[in-house]
Amino acid sequence: MSIRSLQALCLTSFFIADVRDGLGPFLGIFLTQRHWQPDDIGLLMTAGGVAGLLATLPAGFITDASKNKRLILALLCVLITSTTLLLWLSQANAVVAFSQIVSGICAAFVGPLITGITLGLTGQKGFSAQMGKNEAFNHGGNFITALIAGGIAWYWGIGGIFILMTCTMLLTLIALTGIRSSDIDDNAARGLESGASAQVPDFSVLAKNKPLLITGLTLLLFHLANAALLPMLSMRVAAAPGAVNPGLYAAATVIISQLVMIPVAIWTAGRIDRVGYWRLIMLALLVMPVRAALAASSAAPLMMVPVQILDGVAAGVLGVVVPSFIVVLLRGNGHVNAGQSVVMLMQGVGAAMSPALTGMIAGHYSFATAFSVLSVIALTALLIWWRYAPLLSPPSCMETR
Repeated sequence: MSIRSLQALCLTSFFIADVRDGLGPFLGIFLTQRHWQPDDIGLLMTAGGVAGLLATLPAGFITDASKNKRLILALLCVLITSTTLLLWLSQANAVVAFSQIVSGICAAFVGPLITGITLGLTGQKGFSAQMGKNEAFNHGGNFITALIAGGIAWYWGIGGIFILMTCTMLLTLIALTGIRSSDIDDNAARGLESGASAQVPDFSVLAKNKPLLITGLTLLLFHLANAALLPMLSMRVAAAPGAVNPGLYAAATVIISQLVMIPVAIWTAGRIDRVGYWRLIMLALLVMPVRAALAASSAAPLMMVPVQILDGVAAGVLGVVVPSFIVVLLRGNGHVNAGQSVVMLMQGVGAAMSPALTGMIAGHYSFATAFSVLSVIALTALLIWWRYAPLLSPPSCMETR
């Protein structure tokens, strides 16, 4: 494997962190400051999520079949940034909906493409270690840009975030040029063994894989509980007059979680062989009910510190373990990225519905009630994972028990 290409991949992971999610947690604040209501914001965020869902399965199959993953990723970064910049010009319903839909579709491709490029550069043997590095750099990118975004929001307001996103998009494109196309083995990138011939995409191969579907269902519930928690924390602060600067608060929530994710991602990559996939995913699932319960227990701005520390633990573990687990589950069938997209689709269902669900609960009842519901959903995900432990940790998955 090429050291130069792997280093460029790490830099790509660093810079793309700020590009992939558009305005991210600042979207709710940006629209709230322009007199949008929580339920309306939640519905539009859901529209973007649904669009992303429709693109998720095609994204995985296209990634498996693609011979130029770098170019596709570069074009997607440009599209995400361009459509997000439209929000600065207009906050009309149609413009916001268009921006979120296009961004959602493009973002659906980013995960499979990064995974495919990584697997194509390292092969299966070095995949987990490199994914740990990718995630560490990705979280580092989120941390640095959130730190900068907090300063921009403090001095110039939320509008300055658009400039920051444009700069990180340009830096992502530069980093991508450092990855040599010749270093990417397209067969290895889709999970085929050396010398194997490419296979025709066949969804039935994935639909019959029970461990894959159970993993997807568990993560669907996890993201249904998780996706809206951070935006709702920021919106609760923005809706409370005279509390703290909402832009600075949103940046602080991201900074705290990203600082935790960096060492957790590195730690996780080094523990997979010893601890095992099932136990590490169980650890992440245990965190979520506690996190939601803490958010429900108090509206004090400082409560976000333990809430976001726990978020860093869960996200740091899942970001490394889940892609590696899927690579092992689907080794040799040529559908690794399509399998990633199946799980991402199911995660996306939960993430897309989460803002609408919590937005309606918060709008009609209270933020505390919404967080309590999220905690119950997270407990359900935990119970499902525990129930199917024997199926999810067979010897074929190289699990250390």
